[in-house]
Amino acid sequence: MKRRHKRMRLWAGLALLLAIGVVGLRWGVDAIERAFHPKEYSEYVEYYAGKYDLDPLLVYSFICTESDFEPTAQSSVDARGLMQITEETFDWLKSRIAPTETLEFASLYDPEVNVRFGTYYLKITLERYDGDVSTAAAAYHSGWGTVDQLLESPEYSENGTTLNRFPYEQMALYVKKINQNYETYRRLYS
Repeated sequence: MKRRHKRMRLWAGLALLLAIGVVGLRWGVDAIERAFHPKEYSEYVEYYAGKYDLDPLLVYSFICTESDFEPTAQSSVDARGLMQITEETFDWLKSRIAPTETLEFASLYDPEVNVRFGTYYLKITLERYDGDVSTAAAAYHSGWGTVDQLLESPEYSENGTTLNRFPYEQMALYVKKINQNYETYRRLYS
């Protein structure tokens, strides 16, 4: 009888160690994922996401994809800052949300300015494409004109308002990264 109890305690102990190990491993994986999916500049992201009625986790996903949270990031097409905004887009956005402010294109290196303009742009892009994250991501990356043309083709859009396929390799990769990052942010922080 004693031997049986010892064996049961041994199995229970091993099961407990295994459970602790699994929990510890999951915690470690989460910690690593959080390091790669941070919530930096949260004071700006949370404020402007709230102002423009966006999920802050989606904004973090765009920042993570666009600049990896590097405020001085600059692309090969001279898009700047956390949310990678081009000069043409900056000028257009400035005319809409900051026409009297003395902001310049270089102001996009300021995290607050960039998040402010980027979240507004993301908001109106989502509105334009019926809240579809994938179509909005394609437009954020490749421009409204490109996406609008694709929406006219039944090969890429069944309903004329959202894309079902993304024909350009970089566009498709970008949309995939946005969706993967968004899924990860929701899993880690929701």
